[in-house]
Amino acid sequence: MNNLKIDYVEFQTPIIAESKSFFSEAFGWSYVDYGPTYSEIQGAGLTGGLEACESGERAQPLVILKADDLDAAQAAVETAGGQIVKPIFSFPGGRRFHFMEPGGNELAVWSEN
Repeated sequence: MNNLKIDYVEFQTPIIAESKSFFSEAFGWSYVDYGPTYSEIQGAGLTGGLEACESGERAQPLVILKADDLDAAQAAVETAGGQIVKPIFSFPGGRRFHFMEPGGNELAVWSEN
């Protein structure tokens, strides 16, 4: 059985510079930028990031779980009744997929390979 744990939280924002400034001033967070649309959060207690989204989209946190076997994790999500909303895709540092659990929350699972 996959024993997945919360590993990462992403915050979406249509105004990434302003969000970075807010979290830095309010909570003392710093960032590592990976281009103009993504900044990894440093010093927040749990690793996370800020991701640019289109203005007008509902900005909401995305909880990301980490798996050793991404394909097995996706199969377990589907078997348990989760709906895949973004199939497995690659990104710098690994691969991940997004799913909706029956209560309507979107989550993601990532793996380093």
